[in-house]
Amino acid sequence: MPSPRSFAIGTILASAASVAAFAPSTTSNSRVSSSLNVVTDPSVVTKKEYQDICGVSFDEDTLFKRLESTNYLYPKHVEVIQDIAPIAGAMVDEVLLETGEKSWQPQDFLPDTSSDAWLENIKEYREMAQGVPDDLLIVLIGDMVTEEALPTYQTLLNTFEGCDDPTGTSESAWARWSRGWTSEENRHGDLLNKYLFLQGKCDMRSVEVTIQHLITSGFNPGAKKDPYRGFVYTSFQERATKISHGNVGKIARGHGEKNLAKICAQIAGDEGRHEKAYQQFSEEILKRDPNGFMSVYGDMMRGMISMPAEEMTDGVNPNLYADFSGVAQRLGVYTAIDYADILEHLNRRWSLDSVDGLSADAEKERDYLCKLPERFRKLAERSMNKKKKATEDVVDEKKAFSWIFGRTA
Repeated sequence: MPSPRSFAIGTILASAASVAAFAPSTTSNSRVSSSLNVVTDPSVVTKKEYQDICGVSFDEDTLFKRLESTNYLYPKHVEVIQDIAPIAGAMVDEVLLETGEKSWQPQDFLPDTSSDAWLENIKEYREMAQGVPDDLLIVLIGDMVTEEALPTYQTLLNTFEGCDDPTGTSESAWARWSRGWTSEENRHGDLLNKYLFLQGKCDMRSVEVTIQHLITSGFNPGAKKDPYRGFVYTSFQERATKISHGNVGKIARGHGEKNLAKICAQIAGDEGRHEKAYQQFSEEILKRDPNGFMSVYGDMMRGMISMPAEEMTDGVNPNLYADFSGVAQRLGVYTAIDYADILEHLNRRWSLDSVDGLSADAEKERDYLCKLPERFRKLAERSMNKKKKATEDVVDEKKAFSWIFGRTA
């Protein structure tokens, strides 16, 4: 199989050949004419200038570099990212699990439909799943839909300057991390999707429509192609996802659904490993560019962290995400208190209060960030208390979800 380098060069050389079809040919009047009927004078345009105009060079190294060359919006940030690339390479080996036979796969948690007792196995599996109440089912479906939008998240990673995979098979540390992370995350949506299918309590077509809508709608967390912003976001979001899956699993176990509890624990474990990697990347950025990182971190927190499924819709309910999020908060799966706790964890993880060598502006950002978790927590508690008082004598209004055939949760 040809290497990515040789394939890329071969492709460009083929393009160069097509350009050669329009190359100048000498005429009797010593002027140069092309098949595009454009006449050039060799005394005015040299061969090298002609190649430069056409964007063609026959030097292999130059051709390959042209594939990866770009003008960066954040050149200083890219320098830092390139400096910590060896750490990303180490994370590929130390954090990501082995692939193939040695890695866990969705089928490890599902009934074996190839066995002679496949029907009995599925019946037993479904019987245990009947204990999952509709409100927990809604949160599980929302989490699964979020995981299934993985193509959007890999696309996002490839927008971070200096972290992209320019050929799709690049052997750079960041490209290998991106593909390895994606391959592990891919199992989460697969497993939850198959679990819900076998459970038999969901309208899977409605769920699939939601997944397609979410991927089509895309997602913009405000990273702006900046790797600093990107890693602040992923540091936060991976922890949030770990908390959500972990809490769903705990509630499922309380309802006697041990299969789902095991599934959620496995997925939460993956998110925990990924969380540590992204937080390590951010810590290394902070060591090398404390002022730049502090500025980005403060700006990201002022805008709040966007949840990756905010654009979800089933094509029927325009408030689907708000309804799903409301159920998750009522169950205590993921709340505003968790948001404040994550922020406090990140500040502590990066030892924000002891960072030295900050500029005056960065000092202000650090002060703001260190006070922010408690501020968020107070606001969250105040909001939750108001809701509690307002609903003490009122039954919570349940919402209908197409995901569960119009039942309410």
